[in-house]
Amino acid sequence: MPLRPALAAVLGAAALLCVAAGPATADTPKPRTKTTTEAVTVDPTGSIAPDGTVTLTGTYRCSDATGLAFVSSSIGQGDPDVKHGIGGTLAQCDGAEHRWENSGKPAPESFKADKAHVQATVTELRPGGLLLLPVFHATKDQDVKLTKK
Repeated sequence: MPLRPALAAVLGAAALLCVAAGPATADTPKPRTKTTTEAVTVDPTGSIAPDGTVTLTGTYRCSDATGLAFVSSSIGQGDPDVKHGIGGTLAQCDGAEHRWENSGKPAPESFKADKAHVQATVTELRPGGLLLLPVFHATKDQDVKLTKK
C-alpha cells in the first residue's frame, strides 16, 4: 500500500478512536445543565454619555464556577445583524444575586437615544487541557431604551 493512503487510514482510525473514547483528561469541562438559580437580567434603560459611551446594567446569579467568570454585553440598533460589544464585568459565581455594569464606546458607529437590542451573557472560562473553554451560565436578549446622560 502506498504511504499516503496508509497514513490517511491510520490517522482516520486514530481520530475515530479519540471520538469514541471521549475526553482523555479530568480537566475537560463537563456540559452544564441549566439550573433555575442561574440567570442574568438587563435593566430596561441604558444611557449614552455626551462622548458616545454606552452604559448597560442589570443583575446576575451564577454558581459552581471553577474558572474565571464574567458578564459580557453587546448592543445593536437598527440593523439586527450588527452588534457592538459593551465592556465586561468580572462575575462572582457564589449563588447570590449581584449587580453588573458595563460601559464602552462603540466605534465607528454611535448610538442614538432610542430603542436598542441588548444581549448579556454570563460566561466562565474553564481550564480544558491546553485551552480555556467557555461555559455559558446564563444569557438574556432584551430590548432597552437608551437615554442621554
